[in-house]
Amino acid sequence: MYKKKLIEVALPLEAINNASAREKSIRHGHPSTLHLWWSRKPTSTARAVIWASLVDDPSAHPDKFPTEELQNAERQRLFKILEDLVIWENSTNEKVLDAAKAEILKSTDGNPPPLLDPFAGGGAIPLEAQRLGLKAYASDLNPVAVMINKAMIEIPPKFADQPPVNPEACEKFGVENKWKGATALAEDVRYYGEWMKAEAFKRIGHLYPTIKDEQGIKRTVIAWIWARTVQCPNPACGVQMPLTTKFTMSKKKGNEFHVVPELKDGELTYRLKSGRSKMESTVNRGGAVCIACQQPVDRDYIRSEFRGKRNSSQMIAVVAESDRGRIFLAPSEEHLSISEEAILGWC
Repeated sequence: MYKKKLIEVALPLEAINNASAREKSIRHGHPSTLHLWWSRKPTSTARAVIWASLVDDPSAHPDKFPTEELQNAERQRLFKILEDLVIWENSTNEKVLDAAKAEILKSTDGNPPPLLDPFAGGGAIPLEAQRLGLKAYASDLNPVAVMINKAMIEIPPKFADQPPVNPEACEKFGVENKWKGATALAEDVRYYGEWMKAEAFKRIGHLYPTIKDEQGIKRTVIAWIWARTVQCPNPACGVQMPLTTKFTMSKKKGNEFHVVPELKDGELTYRLKSGRSKMESTVNRGGAVCIACQQPVDRDYIRSEFRGKRNSSQMIAVVAESDRGRIFLAPSEEHLSISEEAILGWC
């Protein structure tokens, strides 16, 4: 016999909306930090919708709640559970989760249905279904989405409540220590991630020497930013013109940087300046524009240069770490020289 569910009658929408909007500013431990994914659903919304779709509305039980007054009172009790459930800090709160699971079991006669999300994407829906005690199935055509779901939903339960295997954690905490959930797996990922980082530095660390910032402080380089180039077809110009969609490197408030191209002795060089760039993209669907002489360049010419392997690339910025996050610096002669030493291929 069909029973009307809570989601069909009423929801505490303000609490759900507030919790969902707040997730945009959460950067530590949130699934969105695992991999960027378009149209990612807030976990609070997914959790609320799944729970409210399974829990009976009080009006479905006239024997227990015969009057509208009693139904409203029971509905407010369910709202309180849901309002606690959607708060991000409660996503691992066992007391809150147990209360939510108890209502699901009560409304499904102790046999909650499995959940299938055939187009899982970033995995918010199957992740929250699993958190609420449901068996979750997820699929997607995009292999990146499949990998995200495997990392969040499939692999962690396999190692739940098991001790770590990395020697550091075993020595520090011991294998007999009671490990809850995926905490041991997280320790292993952290340990071997650091090990891989150290190994990578041994092999290619010499390609990323430190660089001095504007205050003369040495900073660790984490990336180079390049622009593809082709020679301007204008005989009076002939510079290696950059093909790029943007010159702004960072839009983060208080840490805005953009690249400023400068023409000197027939060559373009690049320096970094704080703030956002007012310069538009040099490429469009029809071709490109040379930033040195402002001549439009046909798309067919650019394609012919690439087919003939006459294209090149130019380092336009260096990304480094600082106390206030990433900073962007102009390429130095040392980095330009070292970039030419890099040999592509597997180590």
